[in-house]
Amino acid sequence: MALVKSDMRTFSGIAASPGIAMGRLCVIDRSRAVVSEHQISSEAVSHETARLVQAIENTRVELETLKSRLVGITGEAHLFFIETHLMILSDERLVAETSEIIRTGMVNAEGALRRAMHRYRETFAGIEDPYLRERISDVETVIERVLHSMSGGTVEPLPEQDGKIIIAAHDFSPADMLQVNRNNVLAIITEIGGQTSHTAILARALDMPAVMGVEGITDFLLDGATVIVDGLSGAVIVEPDQETFQSLLRRKQHYEYVQCELLKTVYLPAVTLDGHAMSLRGNVEIPEEGASVLGHGGSGVGLYRTEMLFMNRTCMPDEEEQLMIYRTMQQAVAPHPLTIRTLDAGGDKLLEGMGQNAEVNPALGVRAIRLSLSMPDEFKKQLRAILRVSADGPVQIMFPMISGIEEVRRAKALLEEAKQELTASGAAFDGNIKVGVMIEIPAAFILADLLAHEVDFFSVGTNDLIQYTLAIDRSNEQLSHMYQPLHPAVLRSLRRVVQAAHSAGIPACLCGEMAGDPLYLPVLLGLGFDELSMGAGSILRVKQILRRCTLERAARIAEGCFAFSTAAEVEMYLKSQITFDIAESID
Repeated sequence: MALVKSDMRTFSGIAASPGIAMGRLCVIDRSRAVVSEHQISSEAVSHETARLVQAIENTRVELETLKSRLVGITGEAHLFFIETHLMILSDERLVAETSEIIRTGMVNAEGALRRAMHRYRETFAGIEDPYLRERISDVETVIERVLHSMSGGTVEPLPEQDGKIIIAAHDFSPADMLQVNRNNVLAIITEIGGQTSHTAILARALDMPAVMGVEGITDFLLDGATVIVDGLSGAVIVEPDQETFQSLLRRKQHYEYVQCELLKTVYLPAVTLDGHAMSLRGNVEIPEEGASVLGHGGSGVGLYRTEMLFMNRTCMPDEEEQLMIYRTMQQAVAPHPLTIRTLDAGGDKLLEGMGQNAEVNPALGVRAIRLSLSMPDEFKKQLRAILRVSADGPVQIMFPMISGIEEVRRAKALLEEAKQELTASGAAFDGNIKVGVMIEIPAAFILADLLAHEVDFFSVGTNDLIQYTLAIDRSNEQLSHMYQPLHPAVLRSLRRVVQAAHSAGIPACLCGEMAGDPLYLPVLLGLGFDELSMGAGSILRVKQILRRCTLERAARIAEGCFAFSTAAEVEMYLKSQITFDIAESID
């Protein structure tokens, strides 16, 4: 590698998938279609509408062809992305809204489609949940394909490349990810995208380093340059000097050594030194993440978010469509258990097919279980689909944002109706399917002792629990320093939930971000949580630390946390109590 100090340039982006790669930069053209908007005559409206419809059909054929080709490359495992894009493409709203813009705005089809995409962006920008907010990238990918079709082109397959390369592109779709030759493509860099984009999720599932949001990296003058991608920090270094190269090489070697050591625990049980078992499971959004959870030593899925299936559409998904997706997810983690959270949307997570109106205070509005209970017929479609999947293997149902006993009983009553309907139709399902609730708002942990007698398990969603308990908007940068997982009020809430669950003889689980932070493992273990569910990439580190702990020691550490009055004091105490070998794993 040519290492010339004066040529070194450093770019910063978002660390989307961990790992460090060194290779030759290959800039590929994945830029947006060049679109010009112009006024049209009233006589041309029907012609432009027809062009739009034809381009959408051409894109559908293109995606179906791509799907068929990818089956031969990846098998069925990773085709959920293509199905999602085909679903967006078949959404009648896409044609209806764009046609309306053509007619009322008197503009050509390309300009109308760009305007429609801007409307989608505005809608998604108001969504707080990062996973759902990033779904705009799927809509944009589909619309870009349609625009390319309108201009007479297609999205070209990736060019064949020799040697070890790092791809840089303005954007990189999940379909692109699935087509790369993983023998020579070492990493991905994009100018747009974030940690929760589908491309990032797939990159993590494939263990490919990725940095996103790197402005200027697709300058063709950089094509062929030596580049280092640091998917741990989000840095991209072009033409590194000798000192930088050696430093990052050592960092890469250390990271790979640590990963190698962690992989030794994949098939080892998640038990403490004194024999106490704890289930470590994954949080997932798409079936492609299932294999990653198991590959990182997880024992199933503790949180399967179902919201994405309801996004980008004018009508709700029917029972069969939901069944197909849930079954794919169940098969991806079989024979391990799958916990499916029912629809957690509404409020800031508006779904077009529901005809909702924007709310003044969406965080406290008609969302999650409140929304599901307000539309019992649609709710039962989801419940029936989940029940039918339970015939294939261990599946659990989890209701989100529960605030009281009445909500649980109403939800369970609808579940019983769904069971009766399936029985009448002769459909198979697990009649003893376990039902749990998420504990994430103050009312739930205050009533935990009562709720525990209504359900089969608790799952604490610490992201919202912290937000609601401390009255902190976690997306507000001015308040981010006050979002404190070790706040005494949060710790007392967690203790109360575990005590209530165990008193009633049910397990206490935790599926928020706290679960994946190794620093918190001794506290959560010591408090008595039976299961932690986290991103797949965190499982091995948490398991390694678990296997170096004793339950007795963790219980003493957890109890010691309650002697302090502030989060800062608790954190200082916690770090002082962690033994050297555990601290080394956290760093």
